[in-house]
Amino acid sequence: MNKTVGEALELVKALKLSLSGLEGIEVAVAPPFTALYAVRQELKGSSIQLAAQNLFWEEKGAFTGEVSPLMLKEVGCQYVIIGHSERRQYFGETDDTVNRKIKAAIRCDLKVIFCIGETLKEREEGRTLSIVERQLVEGLRGIEEEAMDKIAIAYEPVWAIGTGRTATPEQAGEVHRSIREKIAGLYSKRTSEKIRIQYGGSVTPENIKALMAEPGIDGALVGGASLQAESFTRIVRFKEI
Repeated sequence: MNKTVGEALELVKALKLSLSGLEGIEVAVAPPFTALYAVRQELKGSSIQLAAQNLFWEEKGAFTGEVSPLMLKEVGCQYVIIGHSERRQYFGETDDTVNRKIKAAIRCDLKVIFCIGETLKEREEGRTLSIVERQLVEGLRGIEEEAMDKIAIAYEPVWAIGTGRTATPEQAGEVHRSIREKIAGLYSKRTSEKIRIQYGGSVTPENIKALMAEPGIDGALVGGASLQAESFTRIVRFKEI
């Protein structure tokens, strides 16, 4: 919940300049609902894509305050983030509601960034892999293999979100390998190799190289560091720095 419309436009104008000519890396920004339309207009002609932070699982109806996948599609979104830990923590999202939202997004031809991750208590109890596996299995329940082309997974340990604490590359790599193995079991080896698995949790310009050097980490879901064009650009262009 950051950036007014004016502030969001200022940020993406700077990103259009700093990320121009970028090759081999896909970039999307996810402003608040109020800024989506204006940001989409500003991004026309650039390679930066547009994502929403959430959606509701129905296309229309008596659901005051919610935003449907059709509305996101019309405003120009290509991606939507579903199951973010803050949605689970503060707004009562469950594996079931996450599953319903993923299905709704796919029906409306939106690509999904599907978030999963454990709390600090769950990690200290040694339950990281079982928690992540449960969220993965329940979130993908009823999703056919051909639809997996529209899904990226973001592993975001809850204890690392906005805390300045980051999973070590080794810790993140272990979970990413586990996710990939589970995808292979649920679907196929081909799908597990093809799916994009991102890391999210206090990603910074200082730690991005070490994270991305870990086999199986395919990208980053960037939080606080994305709010400034300079720091986000350094993350995106980490190979050049």
